[in-house]
Amino acid sequence: MFLSVFDMFKVGIGPSSSHTMGPMVAAARFLDHLRTLPFGVAGLRASLHGSLAFTGVGHATDRAVILGLAGFTPNAYDAQRAQTTLAQIRQSGRIDAAGLGQLRFAPDTDLVFDYGPPLPGHANGLVLMATDAQGDVIAQETYFSIGGGFVVTGDELRAPPPAPAADFPYPFNTAAQMLDMARDSGKSIASMKRANELKLRSASDLDQGLRRIWQVMTDCIDRGLQADGTLPGGLNVRRRAKGILTALRTEQGLNLTAPHTINDWIGVYAMAVNEENAAGGQVVTAPTNGAAGVVPATIRYWLDHVPGARVARLDDFLLTAAAIGGLIKHNASISGAECGCQAEVGAAAAMAAAGLAAVLGGTPEQIENAAEIALEHHLGMTCDPVKGLVQVPCIERNGLGAIKAVSAASLALRGDGTHFMPLDNCIEAMRQTGADMSEKYKETALGGLAVNIPNC
Repeated sequence: MFLSVFDMFKVGIGPSSSHTMGPMVAAARFLDHLRTLPFGVAGLRASLHGSLAFTGVGHATDRAVILGLAGFTPNAYDAQRAQTTLAQIRQSGRIDAAGLGQLRFAPDTDLVFDYGPPLPGHANGLVLMATDAQGDVIAQETYFSIGGGFVVTGDELRAPPPAPAADFPYPFNTAAQMLDMARDSGKSIASMKRANELKLRSASDLDQGLRRIWQVMTDCIDRGLQADGTLPGGLNVRRRAKGILTALRTEQGLNLTAPHTINDWIGVYAMAVNEENAAGGQVVTAPTNGAAGVVPATIRYWLDHVPGARVARLDDFLLTAAAIGGLIKHNASISGAECGCQAEVGAAAAMAAAGLAAVLGGTPEQIENAAEIALEHHLGMTCDPVKGLVQVPCIERNGLGAIKAVSAASLALRGDGTHFMPLDNCIEAMRQTGADMSEKYKETALGGLAVNIPNC
């Protein structure tokens, strides 16, 4: 299965690619389905299941579904228009769906959080329904939001993987295949990934798309570093990135500044992104929203703090990172609801470590080693967000993920690429660990930090 760089890096909105972007995309798909039907539709309903129910309020899943049914998409999200539209729907009990007319939809009664067993197939399930004038269901579809903004229907989830849409020159599905192809061709991982991408789009479209990815990422960092106040959701978590940046700038140039302060610079870039994500701002999945800060923070560290860093090499970073992310998604998961946070921040750290190793001159073997080191030291990490919000521990966790990514790349570059645990085996260990992990620790807010918080 080929996963494009634009599959791993999608422009969208916070706070969650699984709970916000995926359901919004599912709603859009359902509307497209309704437009093909030969009969009229009078109303809409929706039910959320599994993790989408348990952490749906904190993750703004209800809001995403409503806006998706109203025609909003993650890539072109307008926050001000969204607020106006939500208020109109709540007041009128109707959604204006393009091509379908005014449809009945009362959010308080027509959108149900089902806290029973998850739907068979995946922890992130939602059912969208259309009704006639009498309120009877006349069309229904089940969707699963499988991580990173990817959405499939129940039938698609059960179907065998589709045949490749193009004859890719380097069709690697494992890290071992990737390294063999790099060795045989003499090409870098980024060069092979670029060649594969060019089977689907022109070079100018690819370059323009990569530039947009970084522009959205770096703009998100800058917004996060400038904003202050309290994040929404009721935990009263204060934004910290701006204050940390101010302190770091004050200390710059002081002879007594400790060398480990560089970790604070790496961490603050990631925290800035994830504070923006928690506030519902525009972010890039990397590979998910919950882990959106790791890759951009690592890139920003490289560009701003590493001698010799050049923006011209940015494509190599993103393409290499996407190649590693694709291997993890294809052979395991990038979904917190499937495998815990090891699949989100762990995958992001592996991607960032690989990208950094690539632009620092690493060989394919060293790059694979960097990704393995970063992923290995996130194995077993749970997804246990307090109050179902993508804030505690998610914001700081991205900072630590970026620091681990930089350390992993540095450590790998100190060796020649030979190492004990292959990346493929580490990915499989992550998959097995996720399968064995209790549901309490997989994005349900029913265990771990989510239930061990102060009562005062």
